[in-house]
Amino acid sequence: MSGAREETMVPLSAQDVDAQAAQFLVRRRNQTGWSVDDQTEFDAWLSQSLAHETAYWRLETVWDRADRLNALRGTPVLEEPAPRAGVKFRKTVAAVVVVMVFVATGVAANFFLNGPRVATYSAPVGGHMTVQLADGSRVELNTDTVLHASMTGKERFVALEKGEAFFQIRHDRLHPFFVTVAGHRVVDLGTKFLVRRSADRVEVALVEGRARIETADSALKPHAMDLRPGDFAVATAASLSVSKEAVQDLTDQLGWRRGVLVFRHVALADAVAEFNRYNSQQLVVVGPSIERLEIVGTFPVNGTALFGRAVKNVLGLNVERHGEEILISR
Repeated sequence: MSGAREETMVPLSAQDVDAQAAQFLVRRRNQTGWSVDDQTEFDAWLSQSLAHETAYWRLETVWDRADRLNALRGTPVLEEPAPRAGVKFRKTVAAVVVVMVFVATGVAANFFLNGPRVATYSAPVGGHMTVQLADGSRVELNTDTVLHASMTGKERFVALEKGEAFFQIRHDRLHPFFVTVAGHRVVDLGTKFLVRRSADRVEVALVEGRARIETADSALKPHAMDLRPGDFAVATAASLSVSKEAVQDLTDQLGWRRGVLVFRHVALADAVAEFNRYNSQQLVVVGPSIERLEIVGTFPVNGTALFGRAVKNVLGLNVERHGEEILISR
């Protein structure tokens, strides 16, 4: 028998995860000591667990809020002493520094010390669910969506891991509602808005009230914008753009809340991509020559067969089923 001993990984407690998150936060804010290797280590730590990602962005949100309160009060934020050469930050030191900042500003010290109380909600492919949060706010989850919510008397925090959600936030002037998504943060004071996360971008459509979208990850290019009703924001790692949407366009985007997809002169390829978000039976456009053909109509989210008939009758295309795929070709 081999003398090697198999080690069992023991899950970390919420306090341990918070302490690790605090260590990364302090190191990242000390920009002179942040290297490419540090970023690689940080990315690997985030990817290990959803609890890691939630704890870090939640902690950074509280830190940023503390900075803003200090600026308003004229109270200097405690600074961490420069480390001696060859000495790395210790986990306990990083955690103590963060807790001291929170205590000094009166912001969520107890929230940090008690660890995250995170509830996870998910809607499957083709699913749609409505969640009422502890503060009275309502969130509607669209197909294939996962979000994590941490609600306390002092902080209201949601992390959108993937998918799309419509938020109806109960107004609380003293306690803003934060949504973090793909390195960005939406700050809300009582409004209705849509957030959608895809592979390379975040989309935010403000229906009612007021909100702000800003960079939450210091590794991304800093940008921020205050949103007004009708604004449609698209954020990437390098840019943020805002355009004005017509009321009808916003209504169409929210058609999934009624169980329908609305297409008004939408390219066939884009319509197919939207349908495929909701169904295990996938539509496939064969040939680039037909991808930009436009489709108009309102279809049930699971109406792939109805969509196929419309494409055949209106656009004159061939529609054939092959296993779990429906092929559309000229």
